[in-house]
Amino acid sequence: MIPVEGHKNLFRDPQTGAIVNNNMNEYSNYKMDRKRKMDQKEELDEMKRDIDEIKSLLKQLVNHKA
Repeated sequence: MIPVEGHKNLFRDPQTGAIVNNNMNEYSNYKMDRKRKMDQKEELDEMKRDIDEIKSLLKQLVNHKA
């Protein structure tokens, strides 16, 4: 692994050229943050579905009265 200049925890894999972070705490924080963002996205998607359902029911109600 080749150290990346100016970054003490980053290394370049000489075979693939990939940059690898050697700091496990940063990696763990990244994974937790990614999971939190995915959970928020799922919650937002569910709220959008609920709003669509409410709109549909309101349209049915209005059309039924007309």
